[in-house]
Amino acid sequence: MRLPTWLAQHLAALRAILVATAVLGLAYPFVMIGIAQLPGLDDRAEGSLIQDGGGRTVGSRLIGQQFVDGEGNPLPVYFQPRPSAAGDGYDPTSTAASNLGPENVVDTLAANPDDATPSLLTQVCQRSKMIGDLDGVDGSRPFCTPNGVGAVLAVFHRDGLTGPITRVVSVNEACPATPFLARFHDVTVECNTIGEDISRGLITPVRGNAPADPVVPPDAVTASGSGLDPNISPAYARLQVPRVARERNTDTASVQRLVDRYTDDRALGFMGEPAVNVLQLNLALDRTFPANR
Repeated sequence: MRLPTWLAQHLAALRAILVATAVLGLAYPFVMIGIAQLPGLDDRAEGSLIQDGGGRTVGSRLIGQQFVDGEGNPLPVYFQPRPSAAGDGYDPTSTAASNLGPENVVDTLAANPDDATPSLLTQVCQRSKMIGDLDGVDGSRPFCTPNGVGAVLAVFHRDGLTGPITRVVSVNEACPATPFLARFHDVTVECNTIGEDISRGLITPVRGNAPADPVVPPDAVTASGSGLDPNISPAYARLQVPRVARERNTDTASVQRLVDRYTDDRALGFMGEPAVNVLQLNLALDRTFPANR
């Protein structure tokens, strides 16, 4: 007996669903699981996990982590990673970037510091100053004030965007702060009064006297797109070597040799840049030069 057309079509659709489920929902996943257990692939399939000397899992080679104390301050005995915009820092459940671009230079000021929002420029300035203080190097950077905020002015002209300058405000320095620049084109620079509308001013970043090639490298002050980057540049690692060696009572040459050991070259010799895995390096430090923390 020939089935009605509508019933035949439904049975054909049901057969297609069952075959697709068996092949794609069962067979394919089990095949991939089996392949992942092959020697050389099993470690990556399990998440590239890293164990310490006692066999305890302490992290993954693919996900960075912070090395800070209970108050969030960097532990000087460890190499520090790059900043992270993922959650409270390196949160794999909240992987993300800040989505702030190079034109984000004006802070959102508030009477309550918890309600204030620093611009990308100020975040970079703060990080560079902090690293400079931590590692005893010059943390100055173009377009940053000496106290670590974006060096940006709102310049008011008599005729809007033209004519003589009538007023200048340091937009990222809330009153009663002393502006980073006393005068601009013979006009006294004012601090920014919270709540005042200064949108009519022409936003003018001020480069300052910082070197064109800052001592603190770019990856030390900017977060990665994922917020989970486990690596730092060899330049940032070299900058930290003297501090780590001092804190662990050893010589810089010995620490630098460990850095070199955990520096990966470019993929296939030409893709990407050399990188240092911070977690692996810090674990090697604990094994080779234990420090009391």
